[in-house]
Amino acid sequence: MIEEQSIVKVGMADMNVVRDPGVIRTLGLGSCVGITLHDPLLKIAGMAHIMLPSSDIAREGQLNIAKYADTAVPALLERLVAMGASPSRIVAKMAGGSQMFLMAGTGDTMRIGPRNVESCKMMLSNLHIPLIAEDTGGSHGRTIELDSGSGILSVRSVQMGIKEL
Repeated sequence: MIEEQSIVKVGMADMNVVRDPGVIRTLGLGSCVGITLHDPLLKIAGMAHIMLPSSDIAREGQLNIAKYADTAVPALLERLVAMGASPSRIVAKMAGGSQMFLMAGTGDTMRIGPRNVESCKMMLSNLHIPLIAEDTGGSHGRTIELDSGSGILSVRSVQMGIKEL
């Protein structure tokens, strides 16, 4: 008998978690970063679609923790731990962080993609979560999908085709 996989979608500035047999997916990563956390023993996975590197620039009244790397990564870890995952088993993979627009003389402000990647890596390091695979940078968009059972992250883009990490 073939087990049906459920697909959990993660929107922009959103996060979610899934158990095996489930797949978690986000679309349209440009300068945004899709970060995934996975407990391979319990086959639990989580994903956040991060738009910006730091919540220090937040202007909204109610802070959307999924929008910023510094708040999304710890919150995603908390959700997995609440489902029974062990922090010592969790591994990370990520994709996105493209430099979608090249503008001369704008300095660091328009480097949102690379800054998102740097911030995610810093948060993972602070939380002692190993980053075991990434497909970041460049100037192309991506759609990603993580299989909670196998831990395989599929990265699709028009320019680069499909990669499995």
